Amino acid sequence: MSNNALEICLKCQEIITSTSRHIRCDNWICEKVYHRKCTGLNEDQLRMIDSVQNLNWQCDVCVEKAQNVTKLSQCLEKCLREHEKRLEALELGLQKRSKLDDPQTPPLCPFLPNTVGRKAVTITVVFVLLTTVLGIVLATTTNLFGKTLNQTDDSDVHIDGKLVVIGRKSWGGMPTRGTLPLLDLPVSRVIISDTRPENCQTRESCSYWARVVQSRHMDTYGWPQVGYNFLVGGDGRIYEGRGWDIEGSHTRMNNKDSIGISFLGDFRKSDATEKALEACRLLMDQGVRLKKLKPNYDLLGHRQLTGTLMPAENLYVELQTWPHWKNLTTTTRLVSYK
Repeated sequence: MSNNALEICLKCQEIITSTSRHIRCDNWICEKVYHRKCTGLNEDQLRMIDSVQNLNWQCDVCVEKAQNVTKLSQCLEKCLREHEKRLEALELGLQKRSKLDDPQTPPLCPFLPNTVGRKAVTITVVFVLLTTVLGIVLATTTNLFGKTLNQTDDSDVHIDGKLVVIGRKSWGGMPTRGTLPLLDLPVSRVIISDTRPENCQTRESCSYWARVVQSRHMDTYGWPQVGYNFLVGGDGRIYEGRGWDIEGSHTRMNNKDSIGISFLGDFRKSDATEKALEACRLLMDQGVRLKKLKPNYDLLGHRQLTGTLMPAENLYVELQTWPHWKNLTTTTRLVSYK
């Protein structure tokens, strides 16, 4: 299994092989990555972006969303100005009417006030109400655009005490292709690895790296789903992969009786966050409570069963302090391959 996560161009869906050949959308909500050739910019424009400070680029989707919000705001402002003109015309007509008012002649409308002061108050109240309604419409529309950009479906988020599990749909994962074998539960082992290359601290960035890992497994390796049962984000959330019930594809020759959990990030020089470590422990406690894991399950590092160096040293040392940690002898390692 490769230790290097890939970046995928969100326009042509091809792998970006070099960081010098990509450009990232400057919208912090979006941060989509594109090949430089997929941006539609010519060489002069690309050189200008590279050389001029504070000159940034946004993708077509973000530009179109911003234009839509601007157009809606302009339309609402135009309607407000036209309504103000109608109110002014009505007030002018009322003033003229009051000068010519005959006590024996019924008013033009019995519901309108008869004094200029009350008319002014009424117009002011109407204006305030109209402004409030327009503000609500603008706020609602902007919120809808924000939800579209974030592509978040909180119906797929499960909270169990302090444990938060984000389902595949909520972190933007692809659906499973075909049918996967079920595990014979409860299983007796949990195998920990890491993904690399970058750590994540927010739901948005962790969801992005979860999608990168899934794309590598499904599009590059041709697997029906991401290989891990769960991914752990530096933000303290669990990102669901195959889940508790499905056999993973995380550790060769050791998938049928184990749950594979991988930490999102690189822990060769940095430590996993306390939130991530706590989330992993809570997840395993939930597994025992749900009878997905045996109460006396063994906790192992991926490197104990394979020739890789996963998880990296900092995380590997931390795991050895946990209660269910299992030291393996050379004989035990060989038996696990049979």
